[in-house]
Amino acid sequence: MNAILNLISSAPEIESKIDYQFKDRNLLALAFVHCSYVNENRSISHHNERLEFLGDSVLGMLIAEYLYLHLPSTPEGELSYLRSRLVEASSCVAYVMKLDLGKYILLGKGEKMNDGRGRDTILADLFEAIIGAVYLDGGVEAAKHFLFGHFSAEIAETLKQPLQNWKALLQDYCQKKFQQAPFYKVLEESGPDHVKTFKVAVLLNEQTLGYGEGSSKKEAQQAAAENALTHVGSKH
Repeated sequence: MNAILNLISSAPEIESKIDYQFKDRNLLALAFVHCSYVNENRSISHHNERLEFLGDSVLGMLIAEYLYLHLPSTPEGELSYLRSRLVEASSCVAYVMKLDLGKYILLGKGEKMNDGRGRDTILADLFEAIIGAVYLDGGVEAAKHFLFGHFSAEIAETLKQPLQNWKALLQDYCQKKFQQAPFYKVLEESGPDHVKTFKVAVLLNEQTLGYGEGSSKKEAQQAAAENALTHVGSKH
């Protein structure tokens, strides 16, 4: 338990970084407890996966609202693609690294010895867990202040980048090179209706070119097309 107590004692330092003071610091501490730590310390029964689940939805909602309000003439498909870019794991990793919060996370010894393998996933999950903790402790306005108070510049920079219609680019490539259009196949649907995840493969001549995931079939197809273009080396 010493590690948990040390984590709680570090709360003022963490709160200073995130610019939010918790009413319940146990929530803050929980956000930094990885499941590998619980697995190796049986006296502790809770880790941050449930907070991460909640934070994922809160983050998606806040970004969706932001895009809806700030891009009033942008169609649904492009909004969905922009949201996916702003909430994807690499973006969450960049957010949490900006605040230098990764050093506080409690990991099991085995996970620490992985030499960074899976580190990005751990950091992305940590960010979502922090969002979830802030939301539970202070409500949606506190979560919104945390997200946009720290990362408005990064969000604005992403929105400046030109959108790519990866499906159109892949279709053009396949038509020119093979005189055929690619075919998209849904491999898996998971999760409840309001937070479904789709896994999609894109194929040509029964050969798989790439895979993608998303919260809608359109989003997953775009991700699969981008993945395919990466493999064939024709992004540019």
